[in-house]
Amino acid sequence: MSLISLLIALMAERHLSLSVWQFNHYYRMYLTWWKKIDKQANFLQNETKTLAVIVLPIAIVGLLMEFIDDGILKFLLSTLILIVCFGCVKSRDAYKCFLRSAFRGEMTTCEMNRQQLLKEKGLEDQGFGQSLVWLNYRYYIAIMLFFVAFGAAGAVFYRLLTTLVEQNHDDEITISDGVLKSCKQVLAVIDWLPVRITAFGYMFVGHFSKALPTWLESLFNFTSTPNQILISVAKVAEDYSIDDDDCTAEPCLLVRLAKRTLLLLLAVISALTILGVVN
Repeated sequence: MSLISLLIALMAERHLSLSVWQFNHYYRMYLTWWKKIDKQANFLQNETKTLAVIVLPIAIVGLLMEFIDDGILKFLLSTLILIVCFGCVKSRDAYKCFLRSAFRGEMTTCEMNRQQLLKEKGLEDQGFGQSLVWLNYRYYIAIMLFFVAFGAAGAVFYRLLTTLVEQNHDDEITISDGVLKSCKQVLAVIDWLPVRITAFGYMFVGHFSKALPTWLESLFNFTSTPNQILISVAKVAEDYSIDDDDCTAEPCLLVRLAKRTLLLLLAVISALTILGVVN
């Protein structure tokens, strides 16, 4: 069932652009509800309350999946949750705007799109294609892996935690430095294995021999961020030479690499499903 849910969600997500299908829509509603019952605009300043904000929806989803006896109903609910957790319309629109600007020769606009994406997602200074590689992992591959390993509750947990970290700069959502640091530390820990699995996929579908040393180094690298680990392998796995006048080469090639890796992971999940390892 997990495989079927993944296939349906991946196909449906790209065609469902209404806000009702977007995670941020429910995230805003959820925080608004918390503000009403807590009576404080800055409730996310408190670590205990932030933990409650994260745990509550995970517990609700987990209990629903535990007590629903109807297999079809459980499958439909899991698929709907997965569709909502997958993807990010803003990132996809930023990619389209970047390409349109590049094809028109508007390099200044391309740079503005890159800077805006970095700011919105709280990313360090890096190439546009490198940012897309990371966001593809965060919005698709990581959620997919957490869904397979922990079910719908796992997908909700990962997406909720990443959204809290990404949107900490929002004026309406103020997170203290201590709480933000704690969330980032948790993310770094839970991203450790999925990032290296994804990086192995990049290596497998790209230039294996060139990327292997970098991937092996990542196994013993506990100082670099998950973002840096993933991008370092992706850059070597996709061997390309970039024309200084062609700013579309890097993002297009790296996005194709990410898509091939996602298909590889789907194939692996399919094999594990056939073997009975994955339900």
